[in-house]
Amino acid sequence: MKTLKQVKVGETAKVVKLHGEGAVKRRIMDMGITKGVEVYIRKVAPLGDPVEVTVRGYELSIRKADAEMIEIE
Repeated sequence: MKTLKQVKVGETAKVVKLHGEGAVKRRIMDMGITKGVEVYIRKVAPLGDPVEVTVRGYELSIRKADAEMIEIE
């Protein structure tokens, strides 16, 4: 299983599945990260957290802990 955390800067990945439960999963989905959407990795902060991504035409910063819950292909 490959997660969004493992994707390098400048790469695009397609979301396959969201892991996690309840409020955490709901928050990720509310940000526009749902099954089948393309996610482009824009930047990674100097200390590695958070990760800046482009999804559905807007920029979004997500924590590494949340990125680990997003399974990609």
